[in-house]
Amino acid sequence: MRPTHNTLSENIRTQSVALLNKHLAAAVDLHGQVKQAHWNVRGPGFIALHQLFDSVAEQVEAYSDLIAERAGGLGGTAHGTVQVAASDSFLAPYTLGLADEREHVFAVSATLAAFGQSARGAITESSAFGDADTADLFTQISRGIDQQLWFVESHAVHS
Repeated sequence: MRPTHNTLSENIRTQSVALLNKHLAAAVDLHGQVKQAHWNVRGPGFIALHQLFDSVAEQVEAYSDLIAERAGGLGGTAHGTVQVAASDSFLAPYTLGLADEREHVFAVSATLAAFGQSARGAITESSAFGDADTADLFTQISRGIDQQLWFVESHAVHS
């Protein structure tokens, strides 16, 4: 940990940085998965989904920045490389070769839901070890991920 005038104890900051880096790896992975869908979706709803997936990817990238900047602000180092994401992400790998829009909607929905669930867990975890500001950050991210999930799931066809 780097020296900082942040008044949280080093123990709390260390725990927060570890939790933030766990989610940074997953956010970098999530961004890549949504871009995979953006680049490869096909079907009658192509343009709507192509644009939606690009918008979702932009939001996820913004969350990555918030997570990384919080880790840095606590005196830690953000571990946000693709290599770290590949080895440390808790998300299931995205299935390559998908083209059908329904398959992409399902896959993106599932990965957004998994990330959102973990963000909600991080709210509880960071609150428990005494970092209300990191909990608030995860609340903001959770709320945003839920909104993106709603947008994507609105394209699901239910019979």
